[in-house]
Amino acid sequence: MSSRYRFLVLWVACLTVFSGRLAAVADAAEAAWKIGLAKAVITPEKFMWMAGYASRDRPADGKLTDLWAKTMVLQDASGQRAVLVTLDLIGISRDLADELAAALKQRYGLERRQLALCTSHTHSGPVVARNLSPLHELILDAEQRRLIEEYAPALQNKILQTIDAAMADLQPATLSWGSGTATFGTNRRNNPADKVPQLRAEGKLRGPSDHDVPVLAVRDSAGKLKAVVFGYACHATTLALFQWCGDYPGYAQIEVEQSQPGCQAMFWAGCGADQNPLPRRTVELAMDYGRQLGAAVNDVLAKEMKPVSAKLATDFREIELPFATLPTREQVEQDAKLTEPKDRYTAARAKLLLQQMAGGKPLNPTYPYAVQAWRLGDDIQFITLGGEVVVDFALRLKKELRGPRTWVAGYSNDVMAYIASRRVLEEGGYEGGGAMVYYGLPAPWALESEELIVAEAKRQAGP
Repeated sequence: MSSRYRFLVLWVACLTVFSGRLAAVADAAEAAWKIGLAKAVITPEKFMWMAGYASRDRPADGKLTDLWAKTMVLQDASGQRAVLVTLDLIGISRDLADELAAALKQRYGLERRQLALCTSHTHSGPVVARNLSPLHELILDAEQRRLIEEYAPALQNKILQTIDAAMADLQPATLSWGSGTATFGTNRRNNPADKVPQLRAEGKLRGPSDHDVPVLAVRDSAGKLKAVVFGYACHATTLALFQWCGDYPGYAQIEVEQSQPGCQAMFWAGCGADQNPLPRRTVELAMDYGRQLGAAVNDVLAKEMKPVSAKLATDFREIELPFATLPTREQVEQDAKLTEPKDRYTAARAKLLLQQMAGGKPLNPTYPYAVQAWRLGDDIQFITLGGEVVVDFALRLKKELRGPRTWVAGYSNDVMAYIASRRVLEEGGYEGGGAMVYYGLPAPWALESEELIVAEAKRQAGP
């Protein structure tokens, strides 16, 4: 054997060993995650008022699916932790988020930035405390207000129980990600609902939409799928019945869990404030959209996914988001005197504002708006925004940051109002200002609000 040949053999052997060691190091880095999981049913035990539609005139009277609180605790290679909670609810208030954060600070030493609370925005769930106050406060009878008051602390306790259980369940795991597509979400501002099937068939749907389905997979050290976290930007308003139901996000989670035995499926709502599942209003459609979304998730899981290294960074800040011109006290007093049925909720909002002012709290020109960003490994920027966020925000942030590696959730931490882009604020309409009545806020957002939100999200997410 020539010396040159012996050198080549030795070089190949060394390269093989070195490559194997690199692969082992990479596998160890990926497996350095620890993940804890838990869930609990949060379906109300008593039939109470449902959230989301002003037209409802009685409490719930049945159940199609249970509603769930699901928790994932993430711990990276350095011991940094974050807690993700997904809820089959229309939204939660800032007060509830703050109380949960304070409890986690006391129990585990976690900071506010380490807790993300994401809701599905189903309109087939219960009223949650003061969320959408004018739809129920000052309108419902004493029994229904009592049930609402009882549900909120019970919900908080169940969420904390899932967090405690997930903390106790931390196990070595690997994370990987991918992105799929679902197309049933439709821009409701630009497409008449009754024309959507025809427009879709002709390829003539108008207006911006976000059809991405981000997917995060959690596998244990043996490679078994333990959890899937996924999102989609569309209102959960397929149904308008009087039965508890997770709507299409609930059916999507059921689809994934049935297809992937032993897996905990968790859904977060994207920036779908101006997107509807169309057509809608039947249980069959809600189930079908759930199957479509679940199939998109399963398609991603069936393909090679990109590993997420065990590095975690978390950030959170409340920015002072300005309102446009506030009403005068005289204007609020006039609204409170309105008696026409069509003005019912305008009058309810005015009475709540007058109560606030009578308590010595003048109308605030700004609102403490929650912006949060987590960075998972070197790839994923998970941005969670408060309120009902229109699709423009996700499209812009993905364009200006990392494309499909930037995930933008709305309906997170504090669902206090619609969050309209400058374009939608200038166009007006329901999302552009009309919906503020139902949230009890005094005025639409100022035109500069989009820039303030985007700037803070980009600061936290990094380049």
